[in-house]
Amino acid sequence: MDEQDLDPDFAERFHRERRPPCQLYLISPQTLSAGFEDRLRAALDAAPVAAFQLRLKGIDDHAIARAAEPLQKICADHDTAFIINDSISLAKRLGADGVHLGQDDGDPRDARAILGKDVQIGVTCHNSRHLAMEAGEAGADYVAFGAFYPTGTKKVEYFAEPEILSWWNTLFPLPCVAIGGITPQNAPPLVAAGADFIAVSGAVWNASEGEASAVVAFSGILA
Repeated sequence: MDEQDLDPDFAERFHRERRPPCQLYLISPQTLSAGFEDRLRAALDAAPVAAFQLRLKGIDDHAIARAAEPLQKICADHDTAFIINDSISLAKRLGADGVHLGQDDGDPRDARAILGKDVQIGVTCHNSRHLAMEAGEAGADYVAFGAFYPTGTKKVEYFAEPEILSWWNTLFPLPCVAIGGITPQNAPPLVAAGADFIAVSGAVWNASEGEASAVVAFSGILA
């Protein structure tokens, strides 16, 4: 099959018939305000959330570990995977369900050796098919593509097109995550293209109607 000539209708049918429905992957704000535990609980109470990634920048691992303890318990109570961003050592220390690695955060093979076979390992692959295939060969449990839309959560250096999701899930069984500026309004093309997970942050935590209503809105789209 020529990867550049995939039939998008076939890709959508393949995704619908052969893969589970798309799920929500929630990412924390970059800083946690007082009472964030209650906000996370409200979000997870509102509708199913497959995973929650704790992504805090500019503070040391000890501070992240202190913040993580109550959040990890909330996730466990809701059957939501608790994922640590960037740090293999911190994921090990906390007994996290998974770790998400950027391209400069370590090799998935090393993460597997340290964390064991049951921990989920995700890898940022930007808009690169080559990086995604490398991550799969290295033993990643999922690959993440994006950003698909402009976002204020982080500086965007790479933009991806929905076609990369169709290409990936037509050829490979490994789940793929779509990330970057995703809202309830612009998510449907990514779901149709074949994203297994939609990763969101600002669209939930900055939602004027509140995080619970935003999660419900995403849930309706993913269903």
